[in-house]
Amino acid sequence: MRHIKIVYYYIINISCSISGGPPRPFWRAFEVPSLEEPDFSVTFLSPSFIGHGLEEIPLTGQPSRCYRHGQELMLVNRDWSAAQILPLHKPEMAETFLTQVFDAHAARREMLHIHCAVIRYKGAGVLFLGPSGIGKTTQAERWRDFRSAAILNGDMGYVQRTKNGFLAWGTPWHGSSPYCENESVPLKALVVLKQAPENTLRELSGYEKVREVSGSVFYPNWAEDGVELCLGTLDSLLKEIPVYRLDNRADEGAVALLENELERRLLI
Repeated sequence: MRHIKIVYYYIINISCSISGGPPRPFWRAFEVPSLEEPDFSVTFLSPSFIGHGLEEIPLTGQPSRCYRHGQELMLVNRDWSAAQILPLHKPEMAETFLTQVFDAHAARREMLHIHCAVIRYKGAGVLFLGPSGIGKTTQAERWRDFRSAAILNGDMGYVQRTKNGFLAWGTPWHGSSPYCENESVPLKALVVLKQAPENTLRELSGYEKVREVSGSVFYPNWAEDGVELCLGTLDSLLKEIPVYRLDNRADEGAVALLENELERRLLI
């Protein structure tokens, strides 16, 4: 019987084990030596050839649901503590399934998965939000280049509600950007980006704030009460953390404009 290596990870405050599947070089910063009882386990299954063009794919446990992305299939049990991924036609789909399982647990722990870049500057966390191609990673890099800010994640950040306020986290998921640090920072501001010929900044309120931020949140509608739980966390986030709209040219002037506002509000 082929030995399958089990690798353990600790991401935010959720633990998991992964066996089989393609290697995950960007996950090494989140790897831990071992875990007795991880919150969930994921197994990448391998087929056994039994002749006449047939392949046997042995299953374990009691999976109760099947999810399909195109040709790819994942089986999970009812509480999302165990997942089995059938042999993949597209190896890159592994990250999609892993995110799906993780988000089912994150929603129950007052975490939000947000399409954003995360930076740390003077001990404060700032999220840059917006659709793909709007310049989230570029804006984070401007803060790194002009203000020596640290980039914790370039595309897929998470925020977590705690008794002391919200934290922003880097995770192994980072889209097309190379930034995915295993660090957290107290969250102080959300910044919705728009491309423009001039730099302008204003704070959002009311429905506009809800619309601009909610569109960047990934809602785990596959998990029981996942959407409702995330909406509750989002409501708290929007009440506690200011949201700005930054129309910008992605230059140092845009950095200085936002920096001055954060200093004026004593957020940094």
